[in-house]
Amino acid sequence: MDRTSRATCGIPTYAWRLAPDGLATRRQLRALGLRPGGQPVAAQLERPRRRRGPLVAYLYRTDRAKPVRPMTPAKRAALAKANAARRLCPNCLTDAGYCIPRSLGVCVPCAFPDDEQRAA
Repeated sequence: MDRTSRATCGIPTYAWRLAPDGLATRRQLRALGLRPGGQPVAAQLERPRRRRGPLVAYLYRTDRAKPVRPMTPAKRAALAKANAARRLCPNCLTDAGYCIPRSLGVCVPCAFPDDEQRAA
């Protein structure tokens, strides 16, 4: 093996940005309209970091990847319903028009009612 690759736990490991053609991460596959499709991890990338262990990205073979499944009407409706629930304030039961921050748990006017009176 050359300096850019080595075997870790039986998986070929490459230095960051030095993987051979024909291998891609999940995000890269998705950008190509593909998915891993049940294939095992073919290799991994390691990016060194100063204070912690290296970042690892798993690579899959592009020739074995399958096309992304098309969006069905039922799945589209379920996603629309889930997104609508994220906009509904549980306190005032109105559609906030934006996704309610999980840190607040309620819409901004309900979380900070005093700010609304000062602004007026």
